[in-house]
Amino acid sequence: MQVDDIRVFIPSKNYEVSKSFYQALGFKLDYVSEDLSLFENGDCFFFLQRFYNQELANNLVLQLSVIDINEAYDRVIGLEGFDIKFNPIQEERWGKVLMLWGPSGELWQITQFNTA
Repeated sequence: MQVDDIRVFIPSKNYEVSKSFYQALGFKLDYVSEDLSLFENGDCFFFLQRFYNQELANNLVLQLSVIDINEAYDRVIGLEGFDIKFNPIQEERWGKVLMLWGPSGELWQITQFNTA
């Protein structure tokens, strides 16, 4: 079996709020159905679903690899009107990471890996 892609389905406590959040974060929304939206940025995709399970959402961790963590941080601190939380950028031996909890409790580890 040769895999060429993998896409996660992210739950949403409030589907409309989550759609707005991901658009504000910089993802393009593509309509799929009344209960499912496809988001993309570059060659990266994920689905947002009109489904919520608190245990699943609170244990969902996604890693988003970025080229410039400071640009990502500026985007995150500019998000207004969403029930989110985030931590400052942390230095790790392998790179930098910004922890962002989305409006449904999902955790995004926004990461800039060290080069070389």
